[in-house]
Amino acid sequence: MQNGRVSSRPNILLIMADQLSAQYLPSYGHKVVQAPNISRLAERGVQFNSAYTNSPLCAPSRFVMMTGLRNTHIGAYDNAAELPASVPTFAHYLRAGGYQTSLAGKMHFVGPDQLHGFEERLTTDIYPADFGWTPNWDDPDGRFDWWYHNMDSVRFAGTAEATNQLDYDDEVGFQSVRKLRDLARTGDPRPWMLTASFTHPHDPYVMRQKYWDRYQHDDIDMPAVGPLPIDGLDPHSRRLRNVSDMDTAPLTDEMIRNARHAYYSSISYIDDWVGELLDTLDKCGMADNTIVVFTADHGDMLGERGLWYKMNFFEGACRIPLIVSGPGVSTGISSDNVSLVDLLPTFAELGQLPNAETIPTDGQSIVPLLDLTAHPDRLVLGEYLGEGAIAPIFMIRSKNLKYVHCDIDPPQLYDLDADPHELTNLATDEIYAATVAEFAARVRATWDSEKVNADVLASQRSRRLIDTAMRQGKRSSWDFQPHVDAKERYMRNHFDLNDVERSRRMISAE
Repeated sequence: MQNGRVSSRPNILLIMADQLSAQYLPSYGHKVVQAPNISRLAERGVQFNSAYTNSPLCAPSRFVMMTGLRNTHIGAYDNAAELPASVPTFAHYLRAGGYQTSLAGKMHFVGPDQLHGFEERLTTDIYPADFGWTPNWDDPDGRFDWWYHNMDSVRFAGTAEATNQLDYDDEVGFQSVRKLRDLARTGDPRPWMLTASFTHPHDPYVMRQKYWDRYQHDDIDMPAVGPLPIDGLDPHSRRLRNVSDMDTAPLTDEMIRNARHAYYSSISYIDDWVGELLDTLDKCGMADNTIVVFTADHGDMLGERGLWYKMNFFEGACRIPLIVSGPGVSTGISSDNVSLVDLLPTFAELGQLPNAETIPTDGQSIVPLLDLTAHPDRLVLGEYLGEGAIAPIFMIRSKNLKYVHCDIDPPQLYDLDADPHELTNLATDEIYAATVAEFAARVRATWDSEKVNADVLASQRSRRLIDTAMRQGKRSSWDFQPHVDAKERYMRNHFDLNDVERSRRMISAE
């Protein structure tokens, strides 16, 4: 049976990767990585070359994306911070506006609300929903060895046929494809919004042999900027080296190359799923009425500057891919500054919600950019309030400049056009004194740093107390439990077999 539903409003498919830096995609200029399906998507739509996460950590970045509000406005500071159930998300707005909303995969919700507006959740999450991963700024030199990053992901990078993350993403991909087919066969007249959120290429850096074998090992490029002298690092980079245990044992070039090889292989794995999803849209006859958005929650330093993972505002950790394709979207590249906080107002406008212009948001819709009209004055505001920090860190991206501020650290200013590797901090250059002063004034006007710091500390303390209490006695879990109503699936005796066979058959639209 073909999909017979035609809506004046587009369906929306959001495909998310985890910890994918834009610089490692071929459509963004990488010469080694193989991702033909993501490139195919970019060729069909608009690729944003200056897209950023608003917080370079998994849960906070996703909460900003879903709510259209900065972390400091919703108290979502780190990977164990609760997203309040009272804060509307794009799933709430779209659902209230007549959309079906479904989630397959990771969103890292913390707290008892594990839906946040999604009508249906097809998988559990890969990460815990409780407060166990709460950082402790009261102990700035301490480490939670049982959940903090360490360098084992790099030292033991390589191949495996099955891993915790492969088990998860195999399920996410399967459920996402199946859901698209079900949407094509449903009698529900509503347009739909499906989020398919994978956990690769997030560390640990391990991938199946068949993906590893797509690359010649000697072709794997090493970091463009190697480890910098410790005394030449900014204070936050030094803290990150401690928090991820980077200085305990030295890494060999082969370890680094193995990790990057596995990371590239993981991108190819994700790319295969992107291709499967795009092909399914085509075969189900839904491609012509579906907006596809591809992005990631944050990037990965992947050895650049001697740093790994994320948790900072250097380009490797905070610059992400963002590609939009579908009906009414031009084809080309936008260089305007955009970020994840812009997706909620974008979805509201794409979904033609009647209240789209009045939704409270810290973002701006990128729909006006989809015809490649330039809006060069757009700003990106970033906040980092998780592990590795001991005070709030703020970032402003304006035109070609990036400014990073922390009350306890010297400021940083980089001209990304002239210095894409961010090696020259212009904040101490007298020529830029007025520019630095303007950025500092913008920080003061946007954030009350002392209040943010106090709020973060209070939140951490209360969550650590609650976590301690919940570990005593009987354990109650907030983790999402997917429910499958088996009595309503396949063939059952309260169905007519002829109706089942007829309604579940779908002929390819190709």
